[in-house]
Amino acid sequence: MCFEWPLALSHVRSAVWLMGSARNAVHHLKYGGWWRAAEGMAQAMIGLDDVDRDSILIPVPLGAARQRTRGYNQSESLAQALARLSGALVSNRLLYRRRETRTQTGLTPEARRANTHGAFATRPQEHQRQLDGRLILVDDVFTTGATIVGAAEALLHAGARHVEAITFARAQRPLDDDVGKLTLTFDS
Repeated sequence: MCFEWPLALSHVRSAVWLMGSARNAVHHLKYGGWWRAAEGMAQAMIGLDDVDRDSILIPVPLGAARQRTRGYNQSESLAQALARLSGALVSNRLLYRRRETRTQTGLTPEARRANTHGAFATRPQEHQRQLDGRLILVDDVFTTGATIVGAAEALLHAGARHVEAITFARAQRPLDDDVGKLTLTFDS
């Protein structure tokens, strides 16, 4: 990574590698209107973390234009499905996208970071007590981490002490052939 991880972003966990049927599921969820695919994807994600009633799931927000085009936020669909499985709370109003960003597809890691830098903000006045809880960002794909870091930085700036993240898929394969579940832990 070419940028520094916030110290309070302890780890990002992903259920599967983004290949084969996982890639198809993400594509259909994101671009094909298959929002119900989130249910099966959440089944794969639920074993990643101790997501429970004490967790606050925060879907990575879409920009308004992209939300209108898709008709829904795929990260919110995943968070809602995870909440049904775990009893966790979904907070889809605490974090918002302050500005539209270009699609990350095809951008270098540095360009992704610049694209998402300052793109997220919070509404802590409405949700201050949630910042003290176990915050878990939810997204569909982890590629370079730029989106997760940008979202986590906004939460940390608002007063969160600790942020975690889970995604359905991880975009880059490791050097070995291990295709099982992936856990990325970033130690400071």
